[in-house]
Amino acid sequence: MIEIISKTKSVCPICLKRIDANKIVGKDGYIYMQKSCFEHGDFETLIWEGDLKSYLDWAKLSKEGLSPTNTKKSEKGCPYDCGLCENHKSESCCVLLELTNRCNLKCPVCFATAGEGVEKDLSLKEIETQFDMLLKRKTRKGLFNIQLSGGEPTLRDDLADIIALGRKKGFSYFQLNTNGVRIAKETGYAKYLKDAGVSSVFLQFDGLRDSTYKILRGIPLLDIKLKAIEYCAKVGLGVVLVPTVTFNVNEDEIGAIIDFAQSKHPAIRGVHFQPLSYFGRCELESRTKITIPRMLKHIEEQSFNKIKASDFSGGGAESPYCSFHASYRRMSDGTFKSLPKKQDQSCCDVSNARNFVSRQWSGPSIVGNTTSCCSTKDPFDEFIENTIRDTFTISGMVFQDAYDLDLERLRRCKICEVDSEYGMVPFCSYNLTNIKGEALYRK
Repeated sequence: MIEIISKTKSVCPICLKRIDANKIVGKDGYIYMQKSCFEHGDFETLIWEGDLKSYLDWAKLSKEGLSPTNTKKSEKGCPYDCGLCENHKSESCCVLLELTNRCNLKCPVCFATAGEGVEKDLSLKEIETQFDMLLKRKTRKGLFNIQLSGGEPTLRDDLADIIALGRKKGFSYFQLNTNGVRIAKETGYAKYLKDAGVSSVFLQFDGLRDSTYKILRGIPLLDIKLKAIEYCAKVGLGVVLVPTVTFNVNEDEIGAIIDFAQSKHPAIRGVHFQPLSYFGRCELESRTKITIPRMLKHIEEQSFNKIKASDFSGGGAESPYCSFHASYRRMSDGTFKSLPKKQDQSCCDVSNARNFVSRQWSGPSIVGNTTSCCSTKDPFDEFIENTIRDTFTISGMVFQDAYDLDLERLRRCKICEVDSEYGMVPFCSYNLTNIKGEALYRK
């Protein structure tokens, strides 16, 4: 007999209709989602490569956050009325502004399907309208962190104007999501970004082999990535490595990526893994999902137990099954020591997460902004600044696609895409596509 853990709602991967779903314990002891569409049949997806106890324990520290303000009435129900609707359960931490759909790569995997269709850049007026919309929907404890995204945002020549406009509106943290090509190829571009007010570079970094980049990005890119990191480090721009981890492609590089990042600390502030989800443009044949337990097992084994799976915990205000996170401090001998996990993931975690990112992922020359107005630093200020500088993070976000979408998880999403028509849309619903690549929101 099948053991049903809980019931939820999901969508059919073919027609995207909302359907009932069960979370069950499979014959192998792992956790699966089962669902059935009257028209298109039955579907089963692995969602947790661990036993029931580990699945339930992962959520023990998690609590729901504060619901967002200025929501709209839901007419069709989740996931069709995002923007955000009244049923959403968590305020946003950060928002993505897709400045362009142009790209200088044609990656075989791209959630935004960048570089296809008619080329489109948002005008400064459209961007200002989006900033104004976000001001009206600010959280109870401040404004959102802004992720400048695309396409490839560095194809625009007015990032300084965009950031200046955002800062004038009151936004203070601007993360640049980039493939790093322009940073590596254009002399002085990293300094331009630093002077423009970029707080942190979120660098696509899938591994340390060119063969990995040929599969995931279409061309060898390792030298480009290394140069981009070098040039950011020279000007004090904090870098976070963002590997897309894919079954049978670069799972065996997880430990090497962490080792490399730690060897470049504090210029590299951390690693943020993103196991591949099957939406947008995905030309890979395998549809195998990499679960949180599988990621943590790889991290522990490939670090030769220097990093423990037990160091990590799940999300705060977002669903714990969406993310994993651990923080480490670099010691005087160069080793990294695990910092204690929070014992109470409180409803303030959205603001805590927002502030944590803005502190920890900024460049080592500007983290903290704690210098006093005097010519000599206050000893306590210097202690805080050094503490922030010496912290290194390993985290990950497990996005949902049409195969494993859980509407209960989606309602706690705290990462939103900004859309001129819909407003703020949770990342996984905005990028949700069926097996033909047809989307609910993304045009």
